[in-house]
Amino acid sequence: MGAFAIAAATAFVVLSLLQQLHGHDQEKAERGVTAKRSDYHCDIFQGSWVYDESYSLYDASDCPFIEKQFDCLKNGRPDKDYLKYRWKPTACNLPRLDGKDFLSRIRGKSIMFVGDSLSLNQWQSLTCMLHTAVPHAKYTSITVQGLSTFTFPEYNAKVMFSRNAFLVDLVSTPNGRVLKLDSIEGAKLWKGINVMIFNTWHWWLHTGRKQPWDFIEEGNQTQPDMDRLVAYEKGLNTWAKWVDANVDPSKTRVFFQGVSPDHMKSSQWGEPNAKNCEGQTKPISGTNYPGGQHPAELVVEKVLRTMSIPVHLLNVTTLSQLRKDGHPSVFGHGGHRDMDCSHWCLPGVPDTWNQLLYASLIHS
Repeated sequence: MGAFAIAAATAFVVLSLLQQLHGHDQEKAERGVTAKRSDYHCDIFQGSWVYDESYSLYDASDCPFIEKQFDCLKNGRPDKDYLKYRWKPTACNLPRLDGKDFLSRIRGKSIMFVGDSLSLNQWQSLTCMLHTAVPHAKYTSITVQGLSTFTFPEYNAKVMFSRNAFLVDLVSTPNGRVLKLDSIEGAKLWKGINVMIFNTWHWWLHTGRKQPWDFIEEGNQTQPDMDRLVAYEKGLNTWAKWVDANVDPSKTRVFFQGVSPDHMKSSQWGEPNAKNCEGQTKPISGTNYPGGQHPAELVVEKVLRTMSIPVHLLNVTTLSQLRKDGHPSVFGHGGHRDMDCSHWCLPGVPDTWNQLLYASLIHS
């Protein structure tokens, strides 16, 4: 059994967590009380969104460090139902993230999110969930050269975010900006971290003025561009080789966030007149996304299957595809000048990503 298969099996055992409960037992499970082992397994990434009046899990106003682009209510979003949806796995229940327990488990340790602004989205969600769980605990938050560190001194715990959009290296040269598919010098920052959550995809798609490279390099070959999925797979393979060669699984847990989808084309979910995420107020019902599997997610799964070190896939793609209502749209940092159907409002979908991370940490 390969490392990815082992990690996937582990994600299923997250699982006994997640026994089908009834009545008050369901409430206990959602609060993080471990259920008795069941005689079946449950996939916590397969399910649907249900309306829950007890949500959201926190108030963004209690977290002054949340960036403007994610604070949709403060930016004037008028509807509030998007705050009230809870992820419900089909055959079990997902526990709420217990912030005090989370901090106790990472006492003396460090967690690092590595990736683009979607990793920033998830990092901001987690730091707010932890802060609101211990509102009187002191914290510090500093950013130096792309590395943000949120520290809880009482717990000697660090929750970090390293901005690294491609995982592989993007360097400036006299001839222009070069994306090096087989170079990963930025990984020096990752050594010694106890829990790492990686993410990359969003920036691989940019073209024109938003394209951050002038050339793509692999070995001795340099070219202006290549098929983006091909380039993505090559970059992920370089990352995977680094993890296999440098990570001690007895000391470090490695997660891959999965691919966070955008909602720029409403035809993908069967609503062609809507154009994009603007004005969307409810999730897609059911368990399946009409547009099918995300092609980048298939690449991620393919690469993870080749690895010898267990990497735990936080398979958030489908559950996020269902949340066409969860984006800032015109209530992000740019207002009506900048339609944002890529990032997520906070509170919102990344809170569920972190609940899945928490479940994986405590039950695998």
